[in-house]
Amino acid sequence: MLRLRAYRPTNDKIVRIQLHPTHPWLVTADASDHVSVWNWEHRQVIYELKAGGVDERRLVGAKLEKLAEGESEPKGKPTEAMRGGSVKQVSFYDDDVRFWQLWRNRSTAAEAPSPVNPHSSAFTSPAPSTRGRHFLVICCENKAIFLDLVTMRGRDVPKQDLDNKSLLCMEFLSRSAAGDGPLVAFGGSDGVIRVLSMITWKLVRRYTGGHKGSISCLMTFMASSGEALLVSGGGDGLLVLWSADHGQDSRELVPKLSLKAHDGGVVAVELSRVMGGTPQLITIGADKALAIWDTISFKELRRIKPVPKLACHSVASWCHPRAPNLDILTCVKDSHIWAIEHPTYSAITRPLCELSSLVPPQVLAPNKKLRVYCMVAHPLQPHLVATGTNIGVILSEFDARSLPAVAPLPTPPGSREHSAVYVVERELKLLSFQLSNTVNPSLGSTGSISETGRSRAESSDTLNVKQMKKHISPSIPHDSYSVLSVSSSGKYLAIVWPDIPHFCVYKVSDWSVVDSGTGRLLAWDTCRDRFALLESALPPRIPIIPKGGSSRKAKEAAAAAAQAAVAAASAASAATVQVRIILDDGTSNTLTRSIDGRNEPVIGLHGGALLGVAYRTSRKISPVAASAISTFQSMPLSGFGNSGLSSFTTSDDPLSSNRQSVSDVAPQNFQLYSWETFQPVSGLLAQPEWTAWDQTVEYCAFAYNRYIIISSLRPQYRYLGDVAIPSATGAVWHRRQLFVATPTTIECVFVDAGVAAIDIETKKRKEEMKIKEAQARAVAEHGELALIAVDGSQTIASERISLRPPMLQVVRLASFQHAPSVPPFLMLPKQSKVDGEDSGMPKDTEERRVNEIAVGGGGVSVAVTRFPAEQKRPVGPLVVVGVRDGVLWLIDRYMCAHALSLSHPGIRCRCLAAYGDAVSAVKWASRLGREHHDDLAQFMLGMGYATEALHLPGISKRLEFDLAMQSNDLKRALQCLLTMSNSRDIGQDNVGLDVSEILTLTAKREIVVDAVQGIVKFAKEFLDLIDAADATAQVDIAREALKRLAATGSVKGALGGQELRGLALRLANHGELTRLSGLVSNLISAGQGREAAFAAAVLGDNALMEKAWQDTGMLAEAVLHAHAHGRPTLKNLVLAWNKMLQKDLEHAPTMKTDAAAAFLASLEEPKLTSLAEAGKKPPIEILPPGMVSLTAAIPIQKKPGPGIQGSQQQPSKPLLLELPPSTEQPASAPLSGAPLSSPPLSSAANDPTASPVSSPALPMSSPPKSATDESVAPQESVQAQPASGSPPPLEADGQIEDQLASVPTQSPMIDPLI
Repeated sequence: MLRLRAYRPTNDKIVRIQLHPTHPWLVTADASDHVSVWNWEHRQVIYELKAGGVDERRLVGAKLEKLAEGESEPKGKPTEAMRGGSVKQVSFYDDDVRFWQLWRNRSTAAEAPSPVNPHSSAFTSPAPSTRGRHFLVICCENKAIFLDLVTMRGRDVPKQDLDNKSLLCMEFLSRSAAGDGPLVAFGGSDGVIRVLSMITWKLVRRYTGGHKGSISCLMTFMASSGEALLVSGGGDGLLVLWSADHGQDSRELVPKLSLKAHDGGVVAVELSRVMGGTPQLITIGADKALAIWDTISFKELRRIKPVPKLACHSVASWCHPRAPNLDILTCVKDSHIWAIEHPTYSAITRPLCELSSLVPPQVLAPNKKLRVYCMVAHPLQPHLVATGTNIGVILSEFDARSLPAVAPLPTPPGSREHSAVYVVERELKLLSFQLSNTVNPSLGSTGSISETGRSRAESSDTLNVKQMKKHISPSIPHDSYSVLSVSSSGKYLAIVWPDIPHFCVYKVSDWSVVDSGTGRLLAWDTCRDRFALLESALPPRIPIIPKGGSSRKAKEAAAAAAQAAVAAASAASAATVQVRIILDDGTSNTLTRSIDGRNEPVIGLHGGALLGVAYRTSRKISPVAASAISTFQSMPLSGFGNSGLSSFTTSDDPLSSNRQSVSDVAPQNFQLYSWETFQPVSGLLAQPEWTAWDQTVEYCAFAYNRYIIISSLRPQYRYLGDVAIPSATGAVWHRRQLFVATPTTIECVFVDAGVAAIDIETKKRKEEMKIKEAQARAVAEHGELALIAVDGSQTIASERISLRPPMLQVVRLASFQHAPSVPPFLMLPKQSKVDGEDSGMPKDTEERRVNEIAVGGGGVSVAVTRFPAEQKRPVGPLVVVGVRDGVLWLIDRYMCAHALSLSHPGIRCRCLAAYGDAVSAVKWASRLGREHHDDLAQFMLGMGYATEALHLPGISKRLEFDLAMQSNDLKRALQCLLTMSNSRDIGQDNVGLDVSEILTLTAKREIVVDAVQGIVKFAKEFLDLIDAADATAQVDIAREALKRLAATGSVKGALGGQELRGLALRLANHGELTRLSGLVSNLISAGQGREAAFAAAVLGDNALMEKAWQDTGMLAEAVLHAHAHGRPTLKNLVLAWNKMLQKDLEHAPTMKTDAAAAFLASLEEPKLTSLAEAGKKPPIEILPPGMVSLTAAIPIQKKPGPGIQGSQQQPSKPLLLELPPSTEQPASAPLSGAPLSSPPLSSAANDPTASPVSSPALPMSSPPKSATDESVAPQESVQAQPASGSPPPLEADGQIEDQLASVPTQSPMIDPLI
């Protein structure tokens, strides 16, 4: 629960500190007046400067800037060259700071019994005053420095411009006149408050007559009457109130009230928000006292001394759900952060944190003690507290996962009033809330667009919430930290006090106690009214360690605390998980007293459709973490104590900037159990921080530190994906929508499981089971005669069920950051000329708002943006209630309900589609700009609503085609393809597209060319459409697509080989033999022999196939085909093939043959008789297997003897090369000849009949291979080894595969086909 979030060591002590509300920025000033801006999330220093003296970099930069703008060197001394003096205060100022300052003042005032606005809702956002700039404002004794962190340009205001008085403190005024722009008030050393305009950089007004000495602190707040006030504290101990409404033109303002607050001067003042009461002021003074003041009567409510011997230097209002009774944090010059419990009642001061236990031991020197000099709590995230010490900046984090003690109850059907139960101190109260708008439609209605065309969510009139709180139950037993949960039926409410430990189960109807006892953890089943309980023995209370007491008492208290910790650990290890069920009569019964699981202690229970149990595993803990845990557990705070879950679970190293997620470092210690059998149903998993299960038990979400894992549960468990939403604190399912709350944002995750193979299989099984059940019922009613069926003509509509991947889409609904505006340096030529800059701001804001809504046809308002601008997230930890009345409900720490609008068409359409109402989603899409319809259609397609998405009017044709294919609307898909490809008039029977006709086209030539290009671009889509039409027996659509694709295939080079082959197969499948024959002829004319031969083979015409090869020069394939089929044209084809090879060989480049090469060649070939014959080559003659030579005479059939067979061979006979069996007929490619330098190869006459029938020989005459190749003996037969496997067989009907034209590679030297 307690850990170190960030630490930055420094050499000097930090005396001033401030946090930015929305960005992870922290500004500090040390005792040497060095100011630095630090990004605590990324551990990076953004900016540093020496504010107390003269910063040379700023001085040089200012001079260069003036020279660049053409300004002459001023005569006087520049303000950057003036020494700033001691830094008194540092702060940020931008639109975010201004907005949240005003929000804090207004929300605090709204808690009063007669508040400013009876509706606890957000207010109108003020017009942007800084226009995208982020100012760092440094109040020094001699000047004020305004540094723009965007442009790094600065403006120094010397004290001479402020009546030459030293500046000691500052505050930004939230309300100002229209022409003044942002205002900043400076408290002077003479007791006068001077107000400076940040537009004109001139003094606007003064507050005089309030203080006799210097002013030490300033703060603005709002009274319950709605009046803006400025309070100042001075060195004279006075607390003075001023009016901060500047509508009047008075230049001198007098105080409204002055009262004596402290002796010795007021150090700081803070505003405290009280739940259900008027705001309070907290002041600390030099007299070591802390005083609390009522803001209506301004009477003192309480005065205490938190640490008697030390004066407080910092104070902060605090409201954390883990410590519901601690309201004020303060610091003195020691190593603690002190918390005050019930400030106006008991006012007990307790040490919240011992900071020396958080930092690494090596940081502190052996004899050095840690001292705190300043402290500030994060204005929007109360779990973050920053402290400035003598060793650096320490940012502590206090249990960011704790949620307010509130649980929403189910809303009765038809009711618009919603309710939630919450705990305050020892009271159980009911919060009723609803929208106060007169017309607020439910999800799916179209009435939330006003008559003026502005959506209520986007208009300045935000959603007003009407809420009421009332007491419902007698006092509950404890006032410490509690966890509330409601059963699945909503009839029972469980409250657990984990630090006591104790639990109670109440019946909602009469708030009677159903069950109670000792227990630290409780989890409900989402299907029935039963719960799991971690029951343990009551551990002894850890005693209080007094501060400042005697050493003997401190030792005794420490020993007692150690004994209590050991007893608590033993009690925790002996705890067991029980499962109890609440029956209809309201009685609780135990189902099992112990779940048979592991022996480790249980540290977590997670309810849902399955029971999740987390076990503690043995891990090594670093000394730093151990000391921090022991220190934290020894604090007897209300709401604190031994919670069982330490904050160091995720990481042992608190300084690690790259903290790993739980699943990466935590062991597998999480087990899921069945509620019925109490047996484990899964293996061990990493322990999630929380789990969320859908009410319909279809989806579940497991949250870890950096992401959320989302899974589908039906028909079986399936991982869908994870979304990168870090540090999520809670979530609620609403059908296929998961609304997630993080410390800074509100996210919506749209989820769909898609369609997997298991879904289709499960659907078929369910249909089979239904048929069997129907048959069984029929047999039971009518006997076995009911199974007799009459055979008749039954038409079964075939359904194409396509697989669909899962879809996860994250939309951010709310955050802390202000809507970004355009910085002035992007639109103005010069930054320095800003006198009239503020005059255009309201106009720009109005233009931006108007541009978000356009008026469509018929006066219907249309949202131009895809999603609405991010709404403002309520401050602090939130409980997500869910979607009711078309809005997302949230409840904050102060038990106030907030409504986030979902009425923007981009959000509303998605919510409706995820909810299952796709028809209403399409209707709402008329209010969304058509440029965003494609995005919405993609979303609906992912959700499984392709048919409904086709009705969106603004979708593109390409997406319309995909949607039509998904929804099996193939006729519309064909129309989209014809429109995209511009091919409506192409491929018709009366329009020919032969090559000759295309060349003679005159008027329609450009149209035809465009159509062909369009069809080529969408060829794959045409083929997919044809296949889909064939699968669903829509022959007309397939033929229409085939006509245009066949016409395009006739154009040379239009389609690729694979597409042409697919076209040929589909034409043959549809019986389009005439078009297929014409396609072959056109391909032959275009020179695409392979594709033409493939089409002819599909057609079954061997003559046409042979003609395709022959006319395109692919004679090798023609020869093999003619030989395999016994074609009479074989001889002519062989002659033409050999002539082509001889011609190619003669045109090949020659190489000089010297005498040495010829002599070496003669040694290898003994047949040569002279060197002159070495350069000559016989004509190339390559024959199919078994074919007699065409040039040699018919040899005399004579059996060669065994001795003669290895002797000289006849030169007229070709070499026989053994080939694969005749069943695997190879196809060949053109061959290249051997080098001219090779000697001629003479081979003896082998009898063709001697070759085996299964292995035909290929006689060929070619030169021998070179020395580098493998030698082939001319007397032996060489087995031809194809390079890429044996080619497919050639069937008798001419059907061949794609590899028909590929030839097995022969040896590289003697294979002239390569």
